[in-house]
Amino acid sequence: MKRCGEISFDNPDQNAKCVCMLGDVRVRGQTGVPAERRGSYPFIDFRLLNNTAHSGEIGTKKKVKRLLSFQRYFHVSRLHRGAIPQAPLHFLDEDYLGQARHMLSKVGMWDFDIFLFDRLTNGNTLVPLLCHLFNIHGLIHHFQLDMVTLHRFLVMVQEDYHSQNPYHNAVHAADVTQAMNCFLKEPKLSSFLTPLDIMLGLLSAVTHDLDHPGVNQLFLIKTNHHLCSLYQNISVLENHHWRSAVCLLRESRLFAHLPKEMTQDIEQRLGSLILATDITRQKEFLTRLENHLKNQDLRLEDAQNRHFILQIALKCADICNPCRIWEVSKQWSERVCEEFYRQGDLEQKFKLEISPLCNQQEDSIPSIQIGFMTHIAEPLFKKWYHFTESPLGENMLSHLTTNKAKWKSIQHTQHSSNGGSSGSNSNKINDHAGQGTENEEQTVNEGDSP
Repeated sequence: MKRCGEISFDNPDQNAKCVCMLGDVRVRGQTGVPAERRGSYPFIDFRLLNNTAHSGEIGTKKKVKRLLSFQRYFHVSRLHRGAIPQAPLHFLDEDYLGQARHMLSKVGMWDFDIFLFDRLTNGNTLVPLLCHLFNIHGLIHHFQLDMVTLHRFLVMVQEDYHSQNPYHNAVHAADVTQAMNCFLKEPKLSSFLTPLDIMLGLLSAVTHDLDHPGVNQLFLIKTNHHLCSLYQNISVLENHHWRSAVCLLRESRLFAHLPKEMTQDIEQRLGSLILATDITRQKEFLTRLENHLKNQDLRLEDAQNRHFILQIALKCADICNPCRIWEVSKQWSERVCEEFYRQGDLEQKFKLEISPLCNQQEDSIPSIQIGFMTHIAEPLFKKWYHFTESPLGENMLSHLTTNKAKWKSIQHTQHSSNGGSSGSNSNKINDHAGQGTENEEQTVNEGDSP
């Protein structure tokens, strides 16, 4: 059994070229589930991220490593270091399985606790969640999907998320997918959606951060990572997530029975959805949505308008953490800041300039969250509520307001205990959301296929 690495290409007209990785079967069990559940938050292997200009001269072995995706490189490097994977427990008590099934019956509720579901499934969140959603939406029957193939594809997706990342991991992907499912059921939208729209919405949600390395684009640029050259510093991570998703779709042959034109359309639209999650395009999408709402010209009978709303829905699902109940929202806030701080520590270790929001000594969790809610989340979710005019949209804004007030209270307490020394990150976050070089604004055309 072989696995494919990251998809790369020289120009859009070329077929994708897959890098086959050898030895991957050594870290698999017979069921296709990883033979180990990777530990919580190990260090990032800097050799993966810091490719020098002379890396091509090191030799064939290094060249192959350089082309592998982040996650698969991590597997191989562990094997090269002689780390023997330990077998996990694949069996759960029937009571746990029963509770997980009961939770799935309430997957359409906004108060769904993804952390509890992750514990009940022993960390295998994505597979049962997506199988359930594909079933209740009738997608398995409509597209004549093979259940074994679908299961294999979802296992591959789950494996290619990095469990060592505090935030960008499979649990985040599952959380975004559950939120996307809620948005797909919004009355203003649901009656217009086709089965293809629904499947693309769920697929884009579950793969939108596939193989995320736990560092941002700025870090990859500073370390001269080969992905930055491949994608010319334009939506580097989002392009990588898209190509990685297409790689797994082709490798699993999930859509092999569908007409070629249809699979190409799926891949193209999937890319357009995932690329929309680039935070540097926030202003672009908000302006478009505002204009549509102002002109009242969003005709959802039109496929292009439906696709645009799916892009907005995915953007909302991706950053919906501030709109969850406080207990869940707080956990996500702490996780994302932990990931920021780890990047900052790594940058400091290798004498790189510390990226915005990544300095634990200067950037507190409350200030980061208040800035994010003020400049990123609130404007987007207010526009989304303007579109949906639904109880869910109102409930989300209510949670956001409550959570922001709680972070302000925590910030005030910290400010008092620190003798009045507390920095603000509002401008940093606002600048990041609106930034974009000319190259970034010339983003990949939505018609391009991988």
